[in-house]
Amino acid sequence: MGSNMYTLCYIEKDDCYLMLHRVKKEKDINKDKWIGVGGHFEEKESPEDCLLREVREETGLELVSWKLRGIITFCTDIAPIEYIFLYTADVYKGVLTDCDEGELEWVEKSKVYELPIWQGDEIFFRLLETGADFFSLKLSYQGDQLVEAVLDGRRLEL
Repeated sequence: MGSNMYTLCYIEKDDCYLMLHRVKKEKDINKDKWIGVGGHFEEKESPEDCLLREVREETGLELVSWKLRGIITFCTDIAPIEYIFLYTADVYKGVLTDCDEGELEWVEKSKVYELPIWQGDEIFFRLLETGADFFSLKLSYQGDQLVEAVLDGRRLEL
Protein backbone atom coordinates (compact mmCIF):
# COMPACT_ATOMS: atom_id res chain seq x y z
CA MET A 1 0.00 0.00 0.00
CA GLY A 2 2.24 2.78 1.37
CA SER A 3 4.23 3.60 -1.74
CA ASN A 4 1.39 4.97 -3.90
CA MET A 5 -0.38 6.90 -1.10
CA TYR A 6 0.76 10.49 -0.59
CA THR A 7 -0.06 13.66 1.28
CA LEU A 8 0.14 17.12 -0.28
CA CYS A 9 -0.20 20.24 1.84
CA TYR A 10 -0.56 23.91 1.00
CA ILE A 11 0.31 25.98 4.07
CA GLU A 12 -1.42 29.37 3.99
CA LYS A 13 -0.22 32.75 5.30
CA ASP A 14 -1.16 36.31 4.29
CA ASP A 15 -3.05 35.13 1.19
CA CYS A 16 -0.01 33.12 0.07
CA TYR A 17 0.73 29.40 -0.23
CA LEU A 18 4.04 27.87 0.75
CA MET A 19 5.24 26.32 -2.50
CA LEU A 20 8.15 24.01 -3.21
CA HIS A 21 10.04 24.55 -6.47
CA ARG A 22 11.34 21.06 -7.27
CA VAL A 23 14.82 21.72 -8.59
CA LYS A 24 17.13 19.55 -6.49
CA LYS A 25 16.36 15.93 -7.43
CA GLU A 26 17.41 14.55 -10.81
CA LYS A 27 14.90 11.72 -11.22
CA ASP A 28 11.79 13.61 -10.15
CA ILE A 29 8.41 13.44 -11.88
CA ASN A 30 7.86 16.94 -10.45
CA LYS A 31 11.22 18.32 -11.67
CA ASP A 32 11.10 22.14 -12.16
CA LYS A 33 7.42 22.24 -11.15
CA TRP A 34 5.98 24.11 -8.18
CA ILE A 35 3.98 21.96 -5.76
CA GLY A 36 3.00 21.88 -2.10
CA VAL A 37 4.90 19.97 0.55
CA GLY A 38 4.29 16.32 1.31
CA GLY A 39 5.33 12.83 0.41
CA HIS A 40 4.46 9.18 0.63
CA PHE A 41 3.10 7.24 3.56
CA GLU A 42 5.46 5.17 5.65
CA GLU A 43 4.52 1.86 7.29
CA LYS A 44 1.41 2.11 9.52
CA GLU A 45 1.01 5.87 9.04
CA SER A 46 -2.39 7.53 8.87
CA PRO A 47 -2.80 10.43 6.44
CA GLU A 48 -2.32 12.85 9.37
CA ASP A 49 0.83 11.04 10.59
CA CYS A 50 2.27 11.37 7.10
CA LEU A 51 1.17 15.00 6.73
CA LEU A 52 2.76 16.11 10.02
CA ARG A 53 5.99 14.16 9.46
CA GLU A 54 6.46 15.31 5.86
CA VAL A 55 5.75 18.97 6.66
CA ARG A 56 8.22 18.80 9.57
CA GLU A 57 10.89 17.10 7.42
CA GLU A 58 10.52 19.42 4.42
CA THR A 59 9.88 22.78 6.14
CA GLY A 60 10.86 22.51 9.81
CA LEU A 61 7.33 23.67 10.73
CA GLU A 62 4.95 21.95 13.17
CA LEU A 63 1.36 22.20 11.98
CA VAL A 64 -1.18 23.24 14.61
CA SER A 65 -4.30 23.52 12.44
CA TRP A 66 -5.01 21.72 9.15
CA LYS A 67 -7.91 20.42 7.10
CA LEU A 68 -8.28 17.52 4.68
CA ARG A 69 -9.78 19.11 1.56
CA GLY A 70 -9.90 16.29 -0.95
CA ILE A 71 -8.44 13.18 -2.50
CA ILE A 72 -6.66 13.33 -5.84
CA THR A 73 -6.20 10.26 -8.02
CA PHE A 74 -3.15 11.04 -10.14
CA CYS A 75 -2.77 8.86 -13.25
CA THR A 76 0.02 9.17 -15.76
CA ASP A 77 1.51 6.99 -18.48
CA ILE A 78 5.02 7.46 -17.05
CA ALA A 79 4.57 6.43 -13.38
CA PRO A 80 2.36 4.26 -11.17
CA ILE A 81 -1.00 5.65 -10.01
CA GLU A 82 -0.88 7.88 -6.92
CA TYR A 83 -3.60 8.59 -4.37
CA ILE A 84 -3.00 11.99 -2.81
CA PHE A 85 -4.62 13.34 0.36
CA LEU A 86 -4.81 17.10 -0.18
CA TYR A 87 -4.60 19.35 2.87
CA THR A 88 -4.48 23.03 3.62
CA ALA A 89 -3.01 24.30 6.88
CA ASP A 90 -3.25 27.77 8.39
CA VAL A 91 -1.62 27.61 11.82
CA TYR A 92 1.89 26.37 12.53
CA LYS A 93 4.84 26.93 14.83
CA GLY A 94 8.54 26.96 14.20
CA VAL A 95 10.86 28.53 11.70
CA LEU A 96 11.07 27.64 8.02
CA THR A 97 14.19 25.60 7.23
CA ASP A 98 15.87 24.68 3.94
CA CYS A 99 14.41 21.74 2.05
CA ASP A 100 16.59 19.15 0.33
CA GLU A 101 13.96 18.60 -2.41
CA GLY A 102 13.77 22.15 -3.71
CA GLU A 103 13.37 25.83 -2.88
CA LEU A 104 10.55 26.85 -0.53
CA GLU A 105 8.84 30.14 -1.28
CA TRP A 106 5.67 31.96 -0.22
CA VAL A 107 3.65 32.63 -3.38
CA GLU A 108 0.60 34.89 -3.63
CA LYS A 109 -2.44 32.71 -4.28
CA SER A 110 -3.37 34.74 -7.37
CA LYS A 111 0.14 34.23 -8.84
CA VAL A 112 0.18 30.44 -8.46
CA TYR A 113 -1.39 30.03 -11.92
CA GLU A 114 1.56 31.78 -13.57
CA LEU A 115 4.06 29.21 -12.27
CA PRO A 116 4.96 25.92 -13.97
CA ILE A 117 2.46 23.73 -12.14
CA TRP A 118 0.69 20.55 -13.22
CA GLN A 119 -2.33 21.50 -15.37
CA GLY A 120 -4.72 19.68 -13.07
CA ASP A 121 -3.44 21.58 -10.03
CA GLU A 122 -5.25 24.64 -11.43
CA ILE A 123 -8.50 22.74 -10.96
CA PHE A 124 -7.92 21.97 -7.29
CA PHE A 125 -6.55 25.48 -6.57
CA ARG A 126 -9.88 26.88 -7.86
CA LEU A 127 -11.75 24.40 -5.63
CA LEU A 128 -9.66 25.43 -2.61
CA GLU A 129 -10.23 29.12 -3.44
CA THR A 130 -13.99 28.74 -3.61
CA GLY A 131 -14.06 26.82 -0.31
CA ALA A 132 -15.47 23.73 -2.02
CA ASP A 133 -16.62 20.90 0.23
CA PHE A 134 -14.51 17.74 0.35
CA PHE A 135 -13.91 16.58 -3.22
CA SER A 136 -12.50 13.67 -5.17
CA LEU A 137 -10.56 14.64 -8.28
CA LYS A 138 -9.11 12.18 -10.79
CA LEU A 139 -6.46 13.64 -13.09
CA SER A 140 -5.14 11.63 -16.04
CA TYR A 141 -2.02 12.69 -17.91
CA GLN A 142 -0.08 11.62 -20.96
CA GLY A 143 3.37 12.95 -20.17
CA ASP A 144 2.75 16.51 -18.95
CA GLN A 145 -0.53 16.85 -20.84
CA LEU A 146 -3.79 16.64 -18.88
CA VAL A 147 -6.11 14.42 -20.92
CA GLU A 148 -8.97 13.88 -18.47
CA ALA A 149 -10.26 15.41 -15.24
CA VAL A 150 -13.13 13.87 -13.28
CA LEU A 151 -14.57 15.73 -10.28
CA ASP A 152 -16.69 13.67 -7.87
CA GLY A 153 -17.34 11.13 -10.62
CA ARG A 154 -18.28 13.70 -13.28
CA ARG A 155 -16.02 14.45 -16.20
CA LEU A 156 -14.94 18.08 -16.57
CA GLU A 157 -14.57 19.92 -19.86
CA LEU A 158 -10.89 20.70 -20.41
